[in-house]
Amino acid sequence: MREMVTLACSECKRKNYTSTRDKKKNKEKLELRKYCPFCRKHTIHREVK
Repeated sequence: MREMVTLACSECKRKNYTSTRDKKKNKEKLELRKYCPFCRKHTIHREVK
């Protein structure tokens, strides 16, 4: 039961990436450090609906 989630930049709030996560194992929202092409630097990307 993997779910597709969208990741948005924490600084500019733009939706840049998609990923999957297991809803049963990971109850909290996903946070990854990824490159944002709009900010032109690595930032924290958080899961959004």
